[in-house]
Amino acid sequence: MKSIDESTKTSRRDFVKQSTLLAGGLLAAPLMSKAGYFHSVDDTIKIALVGCGGRGTGAAMQALLTKQNVKLVAMADAFRDRLDDCYKLLSDPNNEEGNVSAKVNVPEDAKFVGFDAYTKAIALADVVILTTPPGFRPIHFAEAIRAGKHVFMEKPIATDPAGVKSVIETALLAKAKKLNVVVGLQRHYQNSYRELYKRVKDGMIGEITSGQVWWNNDGVWVKMREPSQTEMEYQMRNWYYFNWLCGDHINEQHIHNIDVMNWFKGAYPVKAQGMGGRQVRTGKEYGEIYDHHFVEFHYADGTILNSQCRHQKGTYAIVDEMLVGTKGVVKCGDAQIIKKGKVAYQYDKKLENNPYQTEHDELFAAIAKGEFKFEDADRVARSTMTSILGRMATYSGEVVEWDKALNSGISIMPTRFAWDATPPTLPDANGFYPIATPGTTKFFS
Repeated sequence: MKSIDESTKTSRRDFVKQSTLLAGGLLAAPLMSKAGYFHSVDDTIKIALVGCGGRGTGAAMQALLTKQNVKLVAMADAFRDRLDDCYKLLSDPNNEEGNVSAKVNVPEDAKFVGFDAYTKAIALADVVILTTPPGFRPIHFAEAIRAGKHVFMEKPIATDPAGVKSVIETALLAKAKKLNVVVGLQRHYQNSYRELYKRVKDGMIGEITSGQVWWNNDGVWVKMREPSQTEMEYQMRNWYYFNWLCGDHINEQHIHNIDVMNWFKGAYPVKAQGMGGRQVRTGKEYGEIYDHHFVEFHYADGTILNSQCRHQKGTYAIVDEMLVGTKGVVKCGDAQIIKKGKVAYQYDKKLENNPYQTEHDELFAAIAKGEFKFEDADRVARSTMTSILGRMATYSGEVVEWDKALNSGISIMPTRFAWDATPPTLPDANGFYPIATPGTTKFFS
């Protein structure tokens, strides 16, 4: 993380205002024309939540639990019931996560529903929380930065190469406008990982030459189809199992572990090959994604990352990372470094923090101080691309090169967003969706 020079600090109000004016291209315009671009009349940091599901509710709660003068002023979701459930939880003074009800001020005319709801919510805020399914992230991130808002957004930040490229381009614009962007790969904000990272950078394990990362467990929720739903609504409700929305679980969850390797290594793979399939989750309710992937990621210096992710009940569960260097090994889950078979460093886990809260604490503290401190988007875009590269390798059974995939222009998103629009994948007469088949599925001619 970079800290700006003290001389560049301004007040929070000026900072938000300046960023907003930059976004609107209005710095040269008379100040009176700020109407509609700068909403705060005091030091309140106004927040808009876009995506009111479970993670969105949690992220909004964490934002409102920071020490800063924050207020939730707008909410947006594709579904009204999800927005209402979220609002009810955040407004509940007896919420077991904390009482933030006094910081929730969202009138009916600031609750927006539908595919275009995000534009209306974003316009009312200083900071935007983006927590819809990740397929929408490139679109929503571009709008937030265009409008001059600071951003917290969840990982991953896309589901296809075209989305990744879009986020990389928007990240450059965010940096130019000095808009803070934090992305929810929370290990970057976790004390033990930060301490391990410092020691790796200091050379304690030498050069990293290989790694093992795992996200193996039972899997997640399923939303069953209801008779009244259009195909688009069904896929939106059961979004985890459709690639245009989720990107498969190698992207949606395993990115946490893959990103740790990229972070500590300070590099991204140049190619990948692997295998995968669906042996257990074979029902129509599981859409089109696999239930296991095993990928070899190759880095330019010869380093290899072996990555496993599996969603199969009753199997060995592990979510962790192990990095092997020329002088030692990092075991992230144990928060220790091993050298010659002995523990050479052990982080005191009693000092561990809640990284989900810390990422919000640090973001809002920076905004309150008028600091430009966080530019996570480009880094997370490239870790998202690593996960997508792995998915392309397991789906095709071929060696897939980074540059070719990233620059392919491949988009798996719909051409139109509406409840009667046609999603990119459709079921057959029996309700089953096409599944990628290694050796048959091709991404390049």
